[in-house]
Amino acid sequence: MISFKKLELLLAERGKKQYLRNNGINPTQLNKMLSTGDFGGKTIDKLCKLLNCQPGDIMEYVPDDKDD
Repeated sequence: MISFKKLELLLAERGKKQYLRNNGINPTQLNKMLSTGDFGGKTIDKLCKLLNCQPGDIMEYVPDDKDD
């Protein structure tokens, strides 16, 4: 499973949630990413550009217990 906890922490640290909304990141899409890990490549690209970061700065792979 892909976790966006890092993104959530980064947004809180930088206070950028409203900035992302003002620059084309849909609030519904952002909330879906944060709650379910569902995302698209274009969204990751846009987030990294707006936040000046690498994908590993906003997301990480977390093994699912069900993947045995």
